[in-house]
Amino acid sequence: MAGFGEKVKGFLVSPVSTFQELKEEDLGSAVKYFIVLALVFSILWAIIFAAIGSTITSFMPTNMLPFGAAMGLVGAVVLFITLIVGLIVGLFIGGAILHIFVYIVGGRKGYAQTVKAIAYGETPALLLGWIPLIGPVFSIWALILGILGIRELHEISTGRAVLAVLLPAIIIGITVAIAATLYVFSAGMLSTP
Repeated sequence: MAGFGEKVKGFLVSPVSTFQELKEEDLGSAVKYFIVLALVFSILWAIIFAAIGSTITSFMPTNMLPFGAAMGLVGAVVLFITLIVGLIVGLFIGGAILHIFVYIVGGRKGYAQTVKAIAYGETPALLLGWIPLIGPVFSIWALILGILGIRELHEISTGRAVLAVLLPAIIIGITVAIAATLYVFSAGMLSTP
């Protein structure tokens, strides 16, 4: 599988066989693929941000229009830079965190395979996740592709792949719930006379 378009189509139409075909591909190719999709995603979000900013600017007093337009443009550029840097850094940090859990459940194919699973698994979210209202559907699809990628690239069962991907979210959820509970109880104790 050589071309970018073929990879996109493969991950959208037949992800399991595409992951299997790309199992031996180097990490650099997966990162380049991810960066291209991240650029597209970031550009589209910056355009949406600028359009929203333009709409908001139209409600400003006439003497403020140049200021509003400039802020919309600056905001779009800042958003673009923040998204692209955040996505690329997040790929590697998220990959490291996920790899700990992949390793715990038995995945022994290495950190690079985990990062590849994330990079390729994010295809629907990065390509179509910017679409208002239905974007979250593509994030769920990306989560499922990430699970399939972990399963195929680490050669572990579906159950273990699901556990590896969801365990960090479960731990964070439990931690937040405990922290919130402690906060509520401590705030209650502090406010009593």
